[in-house]
Amino acid sequence: MHFSRVVIASRYPVVLLGLNSLLEAERDFKVVARCNDIASCFKAIQSLAPDIAILDMSMPDISGQAMLEVANSGALGVRLVFLAASVEDRDLAMLAAAGACGVLLSEEEPETLLQTLRQVADGQKTLPPPSYEEAIPYAQTTIPEKYLAVLTDRERQIMRLVSEGLSNKEIGRRLKVADGTIKVHLHHIFRKLEISNRTVLATLAVSYSGPTGSPSVE
Repeated sequence: MHFSRVVIASRYPVVLLGLNSLLEAERDFKVVARCNDIASCFKAIQSLAPDIAILDMSMPDISGQAMLEVANSGALGVRLVFLAASVEDRDLAMLAAAGACGVLLSEEEPETLLQTLRQVADGQKTLPPPSYEEAIPYAQTTIPEKYLAVLTDRERQIMRLVSEGLSNKEIGRRLKVADGTIKVHLHHIFRKLEISNRTVLATLAVSYSGPTGSPSVE
């Protein structure tokens, strides 16, 4: 069975241990190195040529230049995935320039994280685009209700706020997270529901009350 070789880099031992445990429990991933800074990650990528490198953006030495060096380290097949507590638009632009293939939020459910990594392993880029304002007629998209059940509680909560006409910034204030984090959540929602914009999402939300009812918002 084919498996993806993964290098993990974070300054937090608990993050390294948690990601290692999660990935090692899956048959299609194998962690080949755990690093606590960019320098050791750079060396691991050069010497081990992994398929995927997961880099924690909280590392103090993870500058744009450092990421470019990792991306051009000689291991041309490595796919960069970044772990973040939140992501702003400017960060997305920087990550895209550095050749990132995906972003993982630290608050994501394990199954969502694994799904993203599998998509990256298959050669897909899961980095959110800078804007989701492009609209398509709702008539072009039909979403069976069973697919809406795959959303997490937080995703259904965001879906409901979108239906109320709130912007990403307003939703972020309501949920006490960065609006860039809302953008990443929306990207995951669109991917799960196979839709492309918030107009369709809002239309769906109006008639959907989820498996546990409409999520409450504090």
